[in-house]
Amino acid sequence: MLRYPLLHPPLLHALATAGHGSKVLLADSNYAHRTNIHHRATLIHLNLRPGLVTVDEVLEPVLSATPVEFVHTMRPDDLSTPEAWTNYEQLLGPDLPLQPLARQDFYEACRSPELAVCVATGDVRHYANVLLTVGFIG
Repeated sequence: MLRYPLLHPPLLHALATAGHGSKVLLADSNYAHRTNIHHRATLIHLNLRPGLVTVDEVLEPVLSATPVEFVHTMRPDDLSTPEAWTNYEQLLGPDLPLQPLARQDFYEACRSPELAVCVATGDVRHYANVLLTVGFIG
């Protein structure tokens, strides 16, 4: 029995096999889950219907299960702040600031060999994508 709230076996396996520096993409429902990830990355579908599940609902248990070193988001072209980011900042706390990347830079990072897993969510909010870099246990 696990002591943290993450119970999804494929996601647990993907996180357990990701090492320091690996990347975990929590993608919204608008993200091109197949074409904008590395071909070796595990793709986990949690997009049951629009709005279910959200990136926040995946982020919280993922943070309980794995150390995170960096958090990147996809910056809107108009440089606005997406509504989803407020919740992310609350979940991550002050030690893990959001580091926005331009859209093409974000896609490039997600297509890199360091991407271990992509979780496709049903989050319908624009720019709700989060790219986590796995940290280390010290």
